[in-house]
Amino acid sequence: MTSPTTQSQETAATGILLTDVAAGKVKALLEQEGRDDLRLRVAVQPGGCSGLRYQLFFDERQLDGDVIADFDGVEVVVDRMSAPYLSGATIDFADRIDAQGFTIDNPNAQGSCACGDSFH
Repeated sequence: MTSPTTQSQETAATGILLTDVAAGKVKALLEQEGRDDLRLRVAVQPGGCSGLRYQLFFDERQLDGDVIADFDGVEVVVDRMSAPYLSGATIDFADRIDAQGFTIDNPNAQGSCACGDSFH
């Protein structure tokens, strides 16, 4: 488990925090893939009802300007264009009857659409 001090330093580096639950889920998914060269890339792209949408995917690439942080053995990559939109965001994983999947709590989002898939 990553100590709170290390998580704070890594949060400052990428601007985001990956919870322990989300890190565990990412590890499990990577184990299913059977690859150790993949990182979780978090990006903000134009689209959706509100103008911007999150993208989370596994990526082996490293792009110029990427910021990489390690959360308990899970590398999270944020590109330089997405970083300002994600500063202070927390990525978690919900596995409940009313919600399942990765969630992003972003203090920079001024609003979101009804489906919760995009923000502005």
